[in-house]
Amino acid sequence: MAASRQLHLGAFMRPTTIHTGAWRYPGAFPDANFNFAHLKRFAQTLEQGCFDAFFMADHLALLNMPMEALKRSHTVTSFDPLTLLPALAAVTERIGLIATASTTFNEPYHVARKFASLDHLSGGRAGWNVVTTSNPDAALNFGLEEHVEHGERYRRGREFFDVVTGLWDSWADDAFLRDQEQGLFFDPDRLHVLDHRGEHFRVRGPLNVARPIQGWPVIVQAGASEAGRQLAAETAEVIFAATPTLADGQRFYRDVKGRLAALGRAPEQLKILPGAFVVVGGTPEEARAKRARLDSLVYYESGIAALSIALGHDASRFDPDGSLPEIPPSNASHSGRERAIALAQREGLTVRQLAQRLGGYAGLAMVGTAASIADQMEEWLLSEACDGFNVMFSHVPGGLDDFVGQVVPELQRRGLFRRAYEGRTLRDHLGLPRPANRFFPD
Repeated sequence: MAASRQLHLGAFMRPTTIHTGAWRYPGAFPDANFNFAHLKRFAQTLEQGCFDAFFMADHLALLNMPMEALKRSHTVTSFDPLTLLPALAAVTERIGLIATASTTFNEPYHVARKFASLDHLSGGRAGWNVVTTSNPDAALNFGLEEHVEHGERYRRGREFFDVVTGLWDSWADDAFLRDQEQGLFFDPDRLHVLDHRGEHFRVRGPLNVARPIQGWPVIVQAGASEAGRQLAAETAEVIFAATPTLADGQRFYRDVKGRLAALGRAPEQLKILPGAFVVVGGTPEEARAKRARLDSLVYYESGIAALSIALGHDASRFDPDGSLPEIPPSNASHSGRERAIALAQREGLTVRQLAQRLGGYAGLAMVGTAASIADQMEEWLLSEACDGFNVMFSHVPGGLDDFVGQVVPELQRRGLFRRAYEGRTLRDHLGLPRPANRFFPD
């Protein structure tokens, strides 16, 4: 019997795993992030587990860390998400396909066209993770000498969203007649020319791709700063949250959901899915031993580099065995900086300890048996700290197989997760309405 609330589960692939030591774990595929056969296997396994979506993160530059640390990172190379996901669409049938695309280093027409195409190719399974890009090295790859200021990135991002969604609404759903006898392919009265002229963009339109099957691909965001939360409340349908504790999750959930009414949105129109790093063991001791083995594979240089990225400052200059000094704001991600500082203060960590934690994974971790992980997920769901999770696997393929083979059946047994897909589109899986066309409301 189904519970009153059902979990939504996405698989966050960065491009496969988030833990720095994961590629070195015994039995892991070290080339997983750049091997299509492996990625196909992962997507099909997730679909067998009825996951809502395969969520592909992206980077527009090498991570801005010293070469001593960079040479140990398994995320230095990966496929472009909007090249990979259409290929995965051809070898899957139901699982949603979410790709990251930056509003800072793209043009709206490009993004609108690619995601509309993915939605058609996949039969209505596309999602766009809207990011403003916090890595300052990305700017150097796009003709800029320095990164775009934080507030400016969000203003541009808001206008970018308006242009993209306006382009998706270029065509009415019934615009294409394809009348062979009359020789009329489309009805020009069912075509809208956007002609956008704003602070950052001038885009005439219309889009030369039919309206997406879902109306719009599902809109996903991950911003946790004040600007990010407000943008998400205004535009997002899924939030990839970073809330390390149950209390943090409840506060974030209340805050963002509480903003919706004033914007004319219902709470169920926005799903909040915190990232959850999972390590599954046959016993609690086995799971803890797996986590300890993973963490032992993280190099100190990688940890310091990860801490520097989070803080927006060179952490290698700090006393490794001292407390974290006062860190002034920078042009890097505000929420990432705040989370790192809060973690150090909450657990009294030295710079070295904080670096080692961030070098592996420092956020919400569920380490235990299938039953104990299901207990945690159920508690978060029923206490309104989330609507589900973006799951990050300890390593691949083993950690992914453990979760799908052990945790998913336990969640299904409790009535917390589907046993089969009930719809075909990503919106169907998430219980999200299909947006009306703003230019052709009938």
